[in-house]
Amino acid sequence: MSGEKDLDKLLKTMKPQHNVGEYVFCVVSDLKKINFEEIILIFKEKEGTTIIIKKEQADDLKLNYSFIASWITLTVHSSLEAVGLTAAFSNALAQEGISCNVVAALYHDHLFVDYKDTDKAMEILNRFSN
Repeated sequence: MSGEKDLDKLLKTMKPQHNVGEYVFCVVSDLKKINFEEIILIFKEKEGTTIIIKKEQADDLKLNYSFIASWITLTVHSSLEAVGLTAAFSNALAQEGISCNVVAALYHDHLFVDYKDTDKAMEILNRFSN
């Protein structure tokens, strides 16, 4: 189940995929009110429990948020031990003034960028494989 570690291979084969929709980060105090199947991510911090969820679901639940994001998945199976992948794509995005919130899961890296920057972010990420 180990993923790719070679940075050159990772960059050339990362194949970003835009997951359609608007996504938001919210802090919740009671997860029982939220359908687990609707949650993209749950992360427990000292200050509270953060979830990533579709904007429309957050609106239905009257949850507060301040950042509307697009979700981009790098479809290459990257190893959690890979060195330099996050730095490479985050630097490329930063040079174009695009913020990037990264979630590394077991199989893939998931990027949350400002919704208005979706097309530009995809263009930048696709440059790595060209």
